Amino acid sequence: MGSDLKDCDGSNNEVLLQKDRPPPPMQDSEQQSKVLTLPTILTLGRVAAVPILIATFYMDGWRGTATTTGIFIAAAVTDWLDGYLARKMKLKSTFGAFLDPVADKLMVATTLVLLCTRPLEVANFGLAPWLLTIPSVVIIGREITMSAVREWAASQDSKLLEAVAVNSLGKWKTATQMTALTILLATRDSSHGGPAILAGSGVVLLYISAWLALWSLIVYMRKIGKVLLK
Repeated sequence: MGSDLKDCDGSNNEVLLQKDRPPPPMQDSEQQSKVLTLPTILTLGRVAAVPILIATFYMDGWRGTATTTGIFIAAAVTDWLDGYLARKMKLKSTFGAFLDPVADKLMVATTLVLLCTRPLEVANFGLAPWLLTIPSVVIIGREITMSAVREWAASQDSKLLEAVAVNSLGKWKTATQMTALTILLATRDSSHGGPAILAGSGVVLLYISAWLALWSLIVYMRKIGKVLLK
């Protein structure tokens, strides 16, 4: 009888101790399984902003220009912010890793296409409607190619995946690209007195970004070639 009571008390104490214990820390696999994290919500916000960007782009006057530019700047800021939060708060997810580059490419490609549909209304830029078409085709073509290459590399071995990892050249390409598009969106309408030299700097930066995009693609292909030939 005494032993039964002892066993009963011991089991009760064990149950109480288990209740008092803190829950085990969340493992990386559990964090990866989360879908709607804060960084992912910010990324979804960038995707949702694309139709608004298109609508405001075709609004006449300085309000449309200011709104479109503000949306693009907010998208660029959240692009940095969601990556920072994912690393800082350890909120990385598989869905977020997939959606983030899709949102970036969608925003950039949409902006490039929009700018190509309306020649710059600054100085003599309107006389050359093809001026933005050339770098836009290079940038969009490079992004499509790299997306296909990375998808193929992911299905192969890890060495190929490492070869197409984002490098410093790609980061410089992104920085010049975002700066160029911000300037071009802000100065595309001459009605609010945008200086021609500022619009010209945006065009120059876009061509630099296109050159960096093309050069980075060549660098990636060289790395892939070295891995395949080993």
